Formats: sequence, structure tokens, C-alpha cells
Amino acid sequence: MIRFLHIEYLYLLLLVPALVAFTWLAGRLRRRSLSRFGELAILERLAEEASRRKRTLKNALLVTAAGLLALALANPQVGTRLEEVKQEGVDIFIALDVSLSMKAEDIKPNRLEKAKLEIRNLIDRLGGDRIGLIVFAGDAYTQFPLTTDYSAANLFLDAVDVDVVPVPGTSISSAIERAMESFDFKETTTKVLIVITDGESFEGDAFEAAEDAAKQGVLLYTIGLGSSEGAPIPMYDASGRQVDFKRDRSGAVVLTKLDEPTLEKIAAIGNGKYIRGTNAQDELDEIYKSVNALQKKQFGTKQFTDFEDRYQWVLVPAVLILLLEYLTSERKVRWLARWNLLKDNSKVNG
Repeated sequence: MIRFLHIEYLYLLLLVPALVAFTWLAGRLRRRSLSRFGELAILERLAEEASRRKRTLKNALLVTAAGLLALALANPQVGTRLEEVKQEGVDIFIALDVSLSMKAEDIKPNRLEKAKLEIRNLIDRLGGDRIGLIVFAGDAYTQFPLTTDYSAANLFLDAVDVDVVPVPGTSISSAIERAMESFDFKETTTKVLIVITDGESFEGDAFEAAEDAAKQGVLLYTIGLGSSEGAPIPMYDASGRQVDFKRDRSGAVVLTKLDEPTLEKIAAIGNGKYIRGTNAQDELDEIYKSVNALQKKQFGTKQFTDFEDRYQWVLVPAVLILLLEYLTSERKVRWLARWNLLKDNSKVNG
């Protein structure tokens, strides 16, 4: 496994295409300046010893060295030992509703972004607990399985939007069933499922799925986002500008309403708790405090425990390339030019 100790230095790689553009532009400006003194063909014959190809080679060497130096500053490390590490914690799956109604803005900036913000905050507070994410609409998919790699979890969370599940609808039963398939019941860890949804419309039997989860000891919490009065669903164009609200076939604006009674019943069946989402409160924080008070059991995970610096793998080539660039002149090699079949040998000899 390879990782970078100082990942922030990888942003320096963005300078590489800038350097390429700069050297190309410098070459164009140089030729333009020379053209003011006379015909380029004549000037090139007068300066026959200068090699345009070697000048290009020197620029390429400098750009390559710059990229390697950026990688060296980031300090690549290689995992040298993989072993099973015993940890204590709780297994937490979050089922996140990504149906179109989650774009409603009765909770700012909208229901989905509020939920993602709370999940990020929860991930930042975890210490040893495993977390996984299921996204659902009319069907459910595992966005990432249970893991203690919180950095990777945040990356996968950033990619979540309403288009990640192609089937429209709101099927909480599918989300619960997917979580039950993803939990490892051979391990005796405490298992928690948190469903975050606006609960606008249900497909399948969510109550039956909740009963099955409760029988296997899974604690089921629900968070309802939205208002009981309903809110319109904004529609945006490709540039991110709002153009209208979602409308039904008759042209009336569709209102998405929170179904609290159903979410309360699901949480009650699952021996958990229902929490109403608001703009100000961090609902996942309240749930995590309850979960953190539960008995934590030991589980084993395979992970790299020893990492060794390997910056020298890219630093040494970078130094050698810089040395090669320094030793490379812009003058043509006359003995090599003799073998250039595209050039008139009489000019070389004479």
C-alpha cells in the first residue's frame, strides 16, 4: 500500500502543466523576437550550432524534474507489514435518502447537503468505530462498506448526489435489507443502522424490514428531514441556475412532505429513536452520544501498521535529471549531425 505523508504538496503537480505552457510560450516569444531581426531561416543558418531539439529536451527535463520534486515533497510511503489489529467499537451503517425530494430547501442549503454535513461531522468524531454508507431511493446500494478509513469515507461521501441511484422513489425497506446483508453477524459487535430521509413516499414493507433487523439485534434510528407542511423541489439547469420547481402532469408544483409518524414507528420497532431534523441541530451528534454509551466490543481489522519513507525513489531521479539538464548544452553534436539523413552532409563538412 502506498500513501503520501504530506498530501498537500501534491497540489504542486498543478504547476507542471503551467510550466509546459510557459516553456511553449517562451519559445514562441523567442522566435517572434528573432523574426524582427531578419528571416528565421537565415538566422538559423547563421546560428547553425544551436539545436532547437536540445533546447526542447532541456525544457522537458526541467518539467519532469519539477514533477518528481513535488512527489518527493509529498513523501510517498510504502506499507511494509499487514496484520490484524484488535479494535473496540460499534458498527454503524448510515442509510441516506438520495431521492429528488431531498433537494428541497426547507432545510438549508437543502435536505441532502444538510445530511451530508452531519455525516462528515460524525466521521470526524469517530475513534475506532466502523462506519458504512448506503444510498437509497427506489433501490439501495452500498456506497462504501464498514471501514475505519475515515479519509476514504469522506471521499466517497463527497460523491453522493441525487443521481447516484437511478431508480426513483423512497424505499426504506431496500435500505434496511441492504444493511442487513452488509453487516457481519458472525462478529459480536453492537450494530446500529441510522436512516436519514424525508420519508415522503415508501415502497416495500419498511415495518417488516425493521422487525427483521430488530430480531437480529440491530438498533434502528431514524432522522426525518423536511417539514410536514411540504416544500417545493427546485429544478436547476446545467449551469446550476434554478429554472423552475418540479411539477406534476397537470402543471401544479409538487410539494414534498415529511412523514413523521412512519419514521417514528420504524424507530420504535428497531428499539431506537426518531429525531426531527432542523437547520440548527446536529441530529447525528445526539444519536452518536447514545451509541457511544453502548458497550463496545472487540473486532479485528487487517491494516498496514508499518510505513517506510520512499521519497528517495523520486528525489534521486529528480536530481539526476536536473544534473543531466545542466550538462546538456544547446549546441548540436557535430559527429551526430553527420548521421542526420535529413540534412545536407555537405553543410556539415563544409
